[in-house]
Amino acid sequence: MELDATFYAMIGLIIFLGYMVYLKVPSIIGKALDGRAEKISTELAEARRLREEAQQLLAEYQRKRKEAEKEAASIISSAEHEAKAIAAEAKIKTEEYVVRRTSLAEQKIAQAESQAILEVKSSAVDLAIAATENILAAKLTGKSSDDFFDKSISEVKSHLN
Repeated sequence: MELDATFYAMIGLIIFLGYMVYLKVPSIIGKALDGRAEKISTELAEARRLREEAQQLLAEYQRKRKEAEKEAASIISSAEHEAKAIAAEAKIKTEEYVVRRTSLAEQKIAQAESQAILEVKSSAVDLAIAATENILAAKLTGKSSDDFFDKSISEVKSHLN
């Protein structure tokens, strides 16, 4: 049997592997791999926990968003209702104001009309008295005219009052 370099390489490899087993390198590698696997499983568990937390937060924020949307819709609806009520009230108040102003204007017109009629009547009476005085003064003379004139004036005055 010839011993070549392959044989010595194999012997060196067996000695090396034996020495590794003697130094418990496979158990150290196993422990390192087990530690790494445990670290990975811990990280996976933490990732699952964080994912579940994120899903819970997402669900909570979606619920809050829906509540906020409902509240906003309620506020908008309430504001629209109030705006309609205020507009209706303003319309009613405007109509009442117009009716009051119209009534007041009609009263002023009626009062001015009554005042004008009184003034016309007063002017007509004054003219009639003046005309009567002129006619009687021209027809009557002396003491009889004075008596008749005084009597006529007192009768006219009593009828006017």
